[in-house]
Amino acid sequence: MSDTKSMRKVSLPVSGMSCASCVGSVEKALSGMGGVSSANVNLASGKATVEYDPDLVDERNLVGAVEDAGYGVEGRTANFGVSGMSCASCVASVEKVLAGVSGVTNVNVNLATEKATVDYLPDSSGMRDFERAVKDAGYGVIGEEEEAPAEDARESEYRKLKNRFLVAAALTALILVGSIPHMFGLMSPVPMTLLNVGLFMLATPVQFWAGRRFYEGAWGAIKHGQANMNTLVAVGTSAAYFYSVVAVFAPGVLAGRADVYFDTSALIITLILLGRLLEARAKGRTNDAIKKLAGLQAKTARVVRGGEETDIPVEDVEAGDVVIVRPGEKVPVDGKVISGESAVDEAMITGESVPAMKGIGDVVIGATINTSGSFRFEATKVGADTALAQIMRMVEEAQGSKAPIQRLADKISSVFVPAVMVVAVITFLVWLFIGPDPAFTFAMLNFVAVLIIACPCAMGLATPTSIMVGTGKGAQSGILIKGGEALEGARNLDTIVLDKTGTLTKGEPTLTDIVATNGLSEDILLRLAASAERGSEHPLGEAIVRGAKARNLDLADAEGFDAVSGGGIKAKVEGREIVVGNARFMGESGVGENGLGSKVGELSSSGKTPMLVAVDGEMAGLVAVADTVKKESKEAVERLHTMGLEVAMMTGDNRRTAEAIAEELGIDRVLAEVLPGGKADEIKRLQSEGMKVGMVGDGINDAPALAQADVGVAIGTGADVAMEAADLTLISGDVRGVARAISLSKATVRNIKQNLFWAFAYNVALIPVAAGILYPFFSGGTVPEFLAPFFGEYGFLNPVLAAMAMALSSVTVLSNALRLRRVEVV
Repeated sequence: MSDTKSMRKVSLPVSGMSCASCVGSVEKALSGMGGVSSANVNLASGKATVEYDPDLVDERNLVGAVEDAGYGVEGRTANFGVSGMSCASCVASVEKVLAGVSGVTNVNVNLATEKATVDYLPDSSGMRDFERAVKDAGYGVIGEEEEAPAEDARESEYRKLKNRFLVAAALTALILVGSIPHMFGLMSPVPMTLLNVGLFMLATPVQFWAGRRFYEGAWGAIKHGQANMNTLVAVGTSAAYFYSVVAVFAPGVLAGRADVYFDTSALIITLILLGRLLEARAKGRTNDAIKKLAGLQAKTARVVRGGEETDIPVEDVEAGDVVIVRPGEKVPVDGKVISGESAVDEAMITGESVPAMKGIGDVVIGATINTSGSFRFEATKVGADTALAQIMRMVEEAQGSKAPIQRLADKISSVFVPAVMVVAVITFLVWLFIGPDPAFTFAMLNFVAVLIIACPCAMGLATPTSIMVGTGKGAQSGILIKGGEALEGARNLDTIVLDKTGTLTKGEPTLTDIVATNGLSEDILLRLAASAERGSEHPLGEAIVRGAKARNLDLADAEGFDAVSGGGIKAKVEGREIVVGNARFMGESGVGENGLGSKVGELSSSGKTPMLVAVDGEMAGLVAVADTVKKESKEAVERLHTMGLEVAMMTGDNRRTAEAIAEELGIDRVLAEVLPGGKADEIKRLQSEGMKVGMVGDGINDAPALAQADVGVAIGTGADVAMEAADLTLISGDVRGVARAISLSKATVRNIKQNLFWAFAYNVALIPVAAGILYPFFSGGTVPEFLAPFFGEYGFLNPVLAAMAMALSSVTVLSNALRLRRVEVV
């Protein structure tokens, strides 16, 4: 039985409870867990108080039990910056200390963005607890409400790092000059003892001032029983430094030759600071997409208040304000046009290069550019609710997420540094006992080389930097990606299911055919039919009216309008009796088909809806409408086929109509007559056949299917709930973006694999070299002359070269990730 002193109490805010039965269900779910000694649920407060043994169960398990019982836990999420992290081991350290804070249910720390996301229970912990835990571990915290200061803090940190590097570089240069007599066995112009003291005085500020960050980081890790990149650098350089201090001030302690290695310790710190400096600059460039998006925002807006036009900061615009936009100006916030018309360049948001025409009733998006006319619009979304703000938020969340492929790197990184420490100690002991004279010196140098050359930094940066650049690239191409999992998963898809209405088609009926008989022209027939339909609210009637207006036909007023559900309409236009409807309705109205039956069948079989038109009791012709295919849909399907994907179409339409559209677009499989509630089941059925399914849709009824699919893709012009359920969102509504998203996914994952290969191959290949594996080949002093500066006379790697290689590995990974910015996404 657990000691009562070790028991912990937590309060869970439970949602979804409505009665005493709910209370019993939650209590039963919690009490049934191993390690829980008591669970008391209060319906009035909506809270569950649980006493439990933290050694047997944690808050994450408790939350999971409540959710499995069908209820929710109303936790909160904190996002804040973490400074001082340099490698994957640092990430693991921060995640571990945050996860250990009472009330924390989930932690995600990202090295590339230097941000932590913590899900927690507000009654148990808060920001102060997280800040204390992170600082105790030897890292810094940039508060969640300090987004602008966070950028300033990073810039300030970069300047400090640069200053330390410049001072270290200057002192190291002097140390190298002073070490020339040691390196080449030359006579020194000053006594050797005095020279060594001078080198000591120059090396000490490099070791403890310039290298202070390594000691702070190492101490923070040691306090929590961990080791990280800072530990390796601090231990390695300290070994060389203190060996040299003993050689200067107590040479008798060291048997045999007692050379000083101040140049080694100082140069290693300087090179690693240079690597960190290059890393920080490259990391800043990986986030260029967010900075560019932020730079799109207009600074001011011209609004009408009190009958006067006033220029105000964009932050002061309120929903409902009337905003004026002139040619060449940016649209400041989201809204709906109430007067005027213009062409608006939306390329920065949707990726579409052709300006979109905007008129009364059309939606305009903040940060887009008005190219020609002037217009007024009513602000509907301002501040954090605008499309641009939401896009930036989604991109930031995606950049902070982890892809499944990163789990391997995380697992290896968690044991990497301790393993390197063990290898370094073994290396020291081996060369101490079997190495050439002076054995202690060579053992120490190999020990330092192993510690310094090991690079968990490259492993830690391999995945998040690629995801940052990939999601940013996606945003610039009109593709919003929810996270690393979606970005990685898209490349594995083998089947794409496209919802028909609104995705492949325009989502509204359009006039497609006019067949005039009985001596009437097409325009006269259409004018009469549209005039009669003006009073109709049926989508088919509205399509006829839009078609007539598109032909600039003047419509007349209708009298005696009468609509018959499922049949058609009757009205009098300019004294003539007009009947518009289907064949059955015409028959009931006493009007014959007059030879149009075959045409009706032909149009119906091609997926169109024909409507017969009678004038004064005589058949006059027909008009047909259809939900027409978007002009880009055929190209989108062709691109998906080129990528080797099977393409299916899902619709509630009858099979004949669906197959007609599928044949037009070259679609492989048709899922017709699917009820709204059955879409997710269709996706499940395909997945049960072993397919990796991507679902593309835009409507509310598509949301369950989008969530069920391996990757859900929402059309940005559709319903908000669809975008919420999806993994990817195509902002412009252009279905060709599906192929672009898959192409981006493949390029990103390929880039991640290249990074991981480099990081692992580097460590696997060079740690043995640093440990002295080349000694058997060069033990007789046979090192080629050109390799002697790097491997000495016995094939032992120079620790300075180890530091250069370590810095180069991180920069290489970051540079490779930045190549993604130049990838063409087609």
